[in-house]
Amino acid sequence: MPYVIVEPCINVKDKACVEVCPVDCIYEGDTQLFIHPDECIDCGACEPVCPVKAIFAEDETPDQWKSFIELNKKFFTDHPGVKPATKS
Repeated sequence: MPYVIVEPCINVKDKACVEVCPVDCIYEGDTQLFIHPDECIDCGACEPVCPVKAIFAEDETPDQWKSFIELNKKFFTDHPGVKPATKS
């Protein structure tokens, strides 16, 4: 079950999660970061470092942010070939 980045990330994009991701599956969109659902290895390294608590395991995403599961998937459909976010 991949991880999902939800609403608190919008216009924040702290990138602490990018720094700890061992497989570089976090990508940067215009207003938020996204986790590629096919590349995420479910290690959970990103979740505790998110300063705005915007990362959840897909099956643990709070109800008010369930729409972000599809939004994350759609980002990769709409942006084929996008490159992972860069680490500092």
